Amino acid sequence: MRILKGSAIFAILCAGAACAQQAPADADLGFTDTPMLPGQKWHVHDSGRPYPPVVTPANVPGTPPPSDATVLFDGKDLSKWAQAGRGVDAGKLVEPKWTVENGYFEIAPHSGDLATREKFGDCQLHIEWSEPPDVTGSSQSRGNSGVKMMDRYEIQVLDPWNNPTYADGMAGAIYGAWPPLVNPGRKPGEWNVYDIVFKAPVFDGSKLVTPAYLTLLFNGVLVHDHQQILGRTAYREVAQYAPHGPEEPLGLQDHGYKVRFRNVWIRRLKGYDQAK
Repeated sequence: MRILKGSAIFAILCAGAACAQQAPADADLGFTDTPMLPGQKWHVHDSGRPYPPVVTPANVPGTPPPSDATVLFDGKDLSKWAQAGRGVDAGKLVEPKWTVENGYFEIAPHSGDLATREKFGDCQLHIEWSEPPDVTGSSQSRGNSGVKMMDRYEIQVLDPWNNPTYADGMAGAIYGAWPPLVNPGRKPGEWNVYDIVFKAPVFDGSKLVTPAYLTLLFNGVLVHDHQQILGRTAYREVAQYAPHGPEEPLGLQDHGYKVRFRNVWIRRLKGYDQAK
């Protein structure tokens, strides 16, 4: 397979269609001076890594929560979430500053990440997200956010529509490690859906016994199949594990862009034959 870089990737993504804007010469399309990913032939955020093919997803309506789910956002308030305080409130959890309207909540840029008040380990998560319809910026500067399992292991949220970037940093990527198998993302202003099955890592004191694993359906399309997570998400570095509890909060990243979320629910997963 021929490896495509920068402008060549953009040309293929835009072939046969009129692109809304051209990628600027300084677009963040990746690096070749970062560490090699373990067991792979690619650097972290490798500019030469092949870009996943685009597929058109089916029309996936909002999925209501099952009876045993914990509803994290019901369209009305952010009572299940908290935000890290700043200034005089540093070190405290405060009420979220993100806005709620019309059945969704929206990032208040530069106010800080959200985290659930409740903690979770092995789980099934459903979350819907939408990029701002007024397209600005490119690559990592276009609607950047993230869903952070255990507030550490990030699945990238980013405008997936005609938006070249490094493959392990595109929408649906396990950031900094694994691109999605394909790109089934929708246009800005339309709702995307992540259905995630997450297996938490297991530690024995400071020793990692079992790494975390993640399965992701992106708009109903499988893009990660029980994929091993390399460690806590990092930028321009290979992810590493550090011990933590068996349950930790779910996080949503404030990267400075007005990304919207709705219909968020989660289910704790137990093994076979285990009592409730």
